[in-house]
Parts: sequence; C-alpha cells; structure tokens
Amino acid sequence: MADTREESEPLLSRARGGSGRDCPRGVPACSSVQENPGTAARRDLCLDQAVVLIEDAIQYRSINHRMDARSLWLYRWYYSGSSQWILSFTIFLILALAFVETPSSLTRTSDVRYRLAPWEPPCGLTEGVEALCLLVFAADVSVKSYLIGWAQFRRNPWLLAYLVVLVVSLLDWIVSLSLVCQEPLRVRRLLRPFFLMQNSSMMKKTLKCIRRSLPEMASVGLLLAVHLCLFTVFGMLLFTGEKDAGQDRERLTYFFNLPEALTTLLVLLTTANNPDVMIPVYSRNRAYAIFFIAFTLIGSLFLMNLMTAIIYNQFRGYLMMSLQTSLLRRRLGTRAAYKVLSSVTAEGETHPERLGVKPEDFLQVLQKVQLDSDHKQAITEKLHSRGGGLLSTDEFQKLFDEFEKRVVKEHPPRPEYRSPFLRTTQFLFGHHYFDYLGNLMALGNLVTICVFLVLDAHVLPKDRDDFVLGILNCIFILYYLLEMLLKAFSLGLQGYLSYSSNVFDGLLTIVLLVLEISTLAVYGFPHRGWKPAMLGLLSLWDMTRLVNVLIVFRFLRIIPSMKLMSLVASTILDLIKNMRAFGGILVVIYYVFAIIGISLFRGVVVAPRNSSLASVNGSMPCGSFEQLEYWPNNFDDFAAALVTLWDVMIVNNWQVFLDAFRRYAGPWSEVYFVLWWLVSSVIWVNLFLALILENFLHKWDRRSHLQSLTEELEDTSEMTEELPFRDVLEEPTEEELVEKLSRHPHLQLCR
Repeated sequence: MADTREESEPLLSRARGGSGRDCPRGVPACSSVQENPGTAARRDLCLDQAVVLIEDAIQYRSINHRMDARSLWLYRWYYSGSSQWILSFTIFLILALAFVETPSSLTRTSDVRYRLAPWEPPCGLTEGVEALCLLVFAADVSVKSYLIGWAQFRRNPWLLAYLVVLVVSLLDWIVSLSLVCQEPLRVRRLLRPFFLMQNSSMMKKTLKCIRRSLPEMASVGLLLAVHLCLFTVFGMLLFTGEKDAGQDRERLTYFFNLPEALTTLLVLLTTANNPDVMIPVYSRNRAYAIFFIAFTLIGSLFLMNLMTAIIYNQFRGYLMMSLQTSLLRRRLGTRAAYKVLSSVTAEGETHPERLGVKPEDFLQVLQKVQLDSDHKQAITEKLHSRGGGLLSTDEFQKLFDEFEKRVVKEHPPRPEYRSPFLRTTQFLFGHHYFDYLGNLMALGNLVTICVFLVLDAHVLPKDRDDFVLGILNCIFILYYLLEMLLKAFSLGLQGYLSYSSNVFDGLLTIVLLVLEISTLAVYGFPHRGWKPAMLGLLSLWDMTRLVNVLIVFRFLRIIPSMKLMSLVASTILDLIKNMRAFGGILVVIYYVFAIIGISLFRGVVVAPRNSSLASVNGSMPCGSFEQLEYWPNNFDDFAAALVTLWDVMIVNNWQVFLDAFRRYAGPWSEVYFVLWWLVSSVIWVNLFLALILENFLHKWDRRSHLQSLTEELEDTSEMTEELPFRDVLEEPTEEELVEKLSRHPHLQLCR
C-alpha cells in the first residue's frame, strides 16, 4: 500500500542546527514550513495531527496510524459519534437476530406444555438484515486496515481473525440461501460474538488476562480433578451395599457406577445436593458423615476458595499490566501532540533551544478536540491561570490531568431575600438537617407500608379496606410536595435542579402527586369501607400498589446520607462503569453456549401427553425435573436457552438439569453442563468476585486519604477513575515515551 506524500513526511521532526541529528534531507517537516510554499497548509496539517493525537490520548487509543491529511479526516470520521453508533447498533442488531430467526423466541412462554407455535421469519428476511451487518463489518475492517497500514495489519491477530470471521460468515450465509434456510447448523451464529469482542479494547485485555491466568487455574483444577477421582473411588468402595439397606440405597441412588458417582460428587462440590447425598447412609451410621464432611471441607472450602484466591491474585496482576498499557497510550498521545505543536512553535525561531508550545496554538487545537465543554473549560481556566510564555513538557502534561478529573459544576448561588423572615425560612429549609427530616419521613412512610402488608397478608386484595393506608399516603405525598417547594424556595429553582438527588425526589414526587390526584378523581376520597369496583384502566388496589412501589423506590434517597452504604453504592456504580468488559465476556459465553445448546438439545424436552398434568407430576420422583415442573427450562429457542443457562450457573438444583437431560438426550449431555459450570460459575464468577474485592478494598483504603486528596484538588473537579485502580498505576518514564515515539510506523522522529 503506497504511502502518500504527506504520509512520508516526518511528524515529529525538528532540525537542531548542525547537531548531526537533523531530519533526512529532502523530507520536509512541520518546523520547516517557512521554506515551503505550502506554509499555511502544513501548519494546518500539524494542528490536525495534534487534534487527533489528543483524541487518541483521551480514548486510550493507539497512535500507530497514518498521519497524512486524508487519513486524518477518515480517522476522525471513523471515530466520530455517528460512525461508532452505527457500528455499535450493527453489533447489537446481528446479536439480536438470534431471538427472531429460527427457532424463534417470539412466544409468550417457553413452557413446552403451553407454548404455541412461534412465528417463523420467511427465508431471506433475517438473512437480508445479516447481509447488511456483514457489509458494515467489511467496511469497518477495510477502514481499520487502511488507517494502520498493511504492515501493521499483518501483525495484528485481531484484525486477521476479523477478516477470517467475515469470510467464513459470508460463505455460511451463501450456503444458507442455497439450501433455502434449511441447513442443520449455522456456523456463523457461533462467530457473531466475535464482532462484539473485537470492538472493545478492554474486552480484549480481559481475554488476554484470562488466557494468561489459565495455567494457574489449571493447576488448581487438576487438584480438584484428583480430589474428585479419589473420593469417587472411596465412595464406591464404601457404599457397596452388602451389609446394610442404607448402603444399598446410597449405592443405587448415587454411586451405582463410576460416571454416576463422579457426577454426584461433582454436584456435591457445589453443595447443591447437600445433605441429600449423605442422608441414606448417615441415617444408618453416623460415622459415614466423616466421608462427606471431609470431601466438602477439602473440595468446597479449601480448593474452590484457593481457586478464587489464585484468580484474584493472577488476574489482578495481569489486569494491572493491561491498564498500565492504557495509561502509556494516554501519555504517548499527549507527548506526541506536544512534539507536533512544539514543531509549529519552532517556525521562524532563531534560537532552537527555545522549545515549547504556544498557548494560542494549544487553545486552537483544543477547540477542535471532541471533548465535553466542562473539561474544555477546566483546561482553559488552568491554562489562563499560569503565567505567559511557552508551555514546557511538564506544563503541557499537567493540563491533560484534567482528563482524569470528574468535573463537578458549581451550584448556582442561593437567592437573596430582603425580609428577615424569608431569610430565616431559607436558612431553616436549606439546612442539611432538613434533608435528615425528609429521610425520617421517607422511613416512616416505608414502615407504614410494611405494617399494612403484614396485617393484610391473609386478606384478598378485593376484600382489603384501604382507608387508613390511603389517608397516610395522602399525608406523606403532601409532605413530599411541601418539601420540594420549600427546597426550591431556599435554593432557587436552578439551585434545586443542580442537585441530582433533588431531581430524583422531585420527579418521583410529581409522579406520586399525579397518581394520587388520579386516584382521588376516579375513586373519591378515602373513607371506611373504601373498596369500590374497578373503574378505568386500574383498580383501586392497583393504583395504591403503584403508589407504594414508587414510595419504596423514593426511599433510595437515604443511601447518600449513610457513609458505609454510600461507599458500597459508589463501589457498585464504579463496577457498573468498569465492568463493561466483564459484562461483554459474559454476553459472549452465554451467546456461544446458548447456540451450542440449541444445536444439541432443541426439542429433546417433550411435554407429557397425558390429559392430567397433575397426575403425571405427582407420579414422578420427588425433586425430579418433571415433579418440580421445570418445563420452561429448555433449549427450544434462544431466549429459553439463556434462562436455562442462568439457572444452571446459579448451581441451585443444577443436578436436576443434569439428570433430566441425561435421560432425555443421553449421558454425553453432562459434558455440556459441566463445561458451562466451569466457564460460568468457576471462572467468570470468580473473576467478578475478584473485581468486586479489588474495587471495594481500594476504596476502603483510600477513605483515610480522601481529606488530603480533596485539599489538593480544585473546587471545580474531583478525581475519578476512568481506568480502574488509576491511583496505583505507574507513570511511564520520559525515556520510554521517546523510545515508543521513535518506533512509530508512520512518522520519523529525528534523534
């Protein structure tokens, strides 16, 4: 792929008079624009390069891409909000096709006893949508390959795999159309989650961390396998059934043969069938309890927790390495932008030792950067607060520290009242103690709802007298309205709306007021025996229940007022922000296992043909799939498969699924469910647990440092963690940054 003339120009070149480290002759640089007739165009190119490099730093993107004018335009267009939205929507659309295409999930229930025939799309409908998605992905990989260059493309395994997946998907799509959508297996459905993974850098890092952690996890897994095998042999030797009826029952039920015994102890490892397995022999001889206690103690309490500890330790180490790489990308992008802008500054300078960036050039670049206005304003104010002169490397870098701060808008000033009475009223109802009173009232409202739920537990909704509860709800809602108005009076309307907690309270209060007025307008005021017939869309009970649900939801306002609860809530919010990669991995494994499950077990669970379902369920063994009426748990469509996999991942009663599908599909089906248990419950759940522990412990340790940290920050911003565990990451050295820049594939760094 031939480079354009602009591509051949060195991005970070700077002639240093007669030092022997000048740029190659004949290769113009940004600093040599005074010798070139295209001075203005080259200066604009340098500024555009700085804009893109800063945007790369903000988004933790690699800067190893083309830097000519045409490529920069294409690059910015590709990473624009509209283009990325189209790509994200395309990924969502192609994944969502599994709910519509055969077998369709468009039925009211997945219960095989009551499920009606679903609507099946005609051949070519979903295939047409899929073709459009594949075209978008083809354009995506084409743009990416052009922007990074063919040499980089060949060394990028993700892009090579992207191309292979597209080719295989297209071939499988052609096969589907040629067979009129009657092919037994669609290979491309298994490949669709790849489109999600390749579009997320954090998901790639997470997969890399998991892959590197597998050897340590495999060592503990081997210990678990040895543990299972040894106790399986011990169990089959102990429960031979020659001396005791209890032993014989144990053998026939749980240790009949080697696979049965191994499955029994594997389920017992998750404690899902404890103490059912132990009871037959324990009821005859209490000494047999030692076998089961020892097995659970070694396996569940020691080896499984050791697995969690290893995953926590290894994964955290590898995750830190990946996050360190992301931090390096940010520093590399800002440093490259500094070099570009300093080369613009050097134009016309007679003293080459004067290095730096002109503030006006930086402001011009900042206006073009895709960044929210609050951060732009914070950076601009920080720039204006310094003295004049050129920006040095350290000063330039400190400006970009604002990226790592969450901008907190200053609340509007409170209104000033002349009347002493109004000022006193403003002080009283604008004090934080008034918030405590509101929390106390919300707690009282919740307590009254709970009391009436307990008192009316045995009364049918149609027979309940809602007089007292209706009166209390009216009183509390009127208080909420009064509280909202008084706060708006004390803080001013803009000041009231500047607090997210007030917006939350205000919206719910307005909704509650509308519902209460509607209830009174339809059913009249509360009175003794207040239970009229249903009028309109909702009955009186439904209206009251909806009001109570919103009141309970409004009680969440108390969370920020409690320090420990606030810490836990903030940890949960940070997890939601930072666990997108983990959530994406979970989506991928669910998707793949659901598609495999549909291919293996579709239609194997058959509804009973007897006229009386009650007699069928009653005749089945207690605790079986049929007796527990687990009929909705099947793999007949994608949505049902997802729910079934979720039920198995929880491992509560998962032995019921093992037994049922062994009977319906064959003993080989246990391999599928055991693999799902290993991937979901052992690996992913432990990874999620490690993330929770690290986030919470990190926040807990920081609590003692929050005061000193707050004093160092400006009033307009506070620290945030765009990267998880940002505070413990190490800053890259100057030598490391220069060395990385010198090896950029599309620029020449004169050294």
